[in-house]
Amino acid sequence: MVLVGIDSWQALLKRLTTQIEMVSAPVRDTDRFILGSAYEIEPDFQGRVIIPSNLASYANLKTRLVFLGLNDRIEIWDEEAWKKREEYISQHAGEFIEKLAEGTSKKQK
Repeated sequence: MVLVGIDSWQALLKRLTTQIEMVSAPVRDTDRFILGSAYEIEPDFQGRVIIPSNLASYANLKTRLVFLGLNDRIEIWDEEAWKKREEYISQHAGEFIEKLAEGTSKKQK
C-alpha cells in the first residue's frame, strides 16, 4: 500500500491521463487499478489516519505495520511480509544494482 501527498498524486494523475496510448488495454487497466482504488484520507487532529478496510485487506495488513519513507511516498507493509521482502532484497541487492547500472549506461549512449 502506498501513501502519497497531494503534489505527488497530481503529478501521477498528469502522467497517467496525458498518455497517448490511452487506447491500449494495459494502460486502461493500470488506470482502473490505481485511480479506482485511490482514497483521499484526512488525518485526525493528532495526525492519525484510518486505512479503509478494503485497502487493508488487499494489502494483507494485520496488526503490526512497517512504514517505509521512499522519497515522495510512504509504503505501508505488514511486518511479516516486509521482513520476507527485505530479506529477498538483501539477497539480490547486487543484481538489482547491476541492472540499474546497465539501464543507466544504455541511456547515456
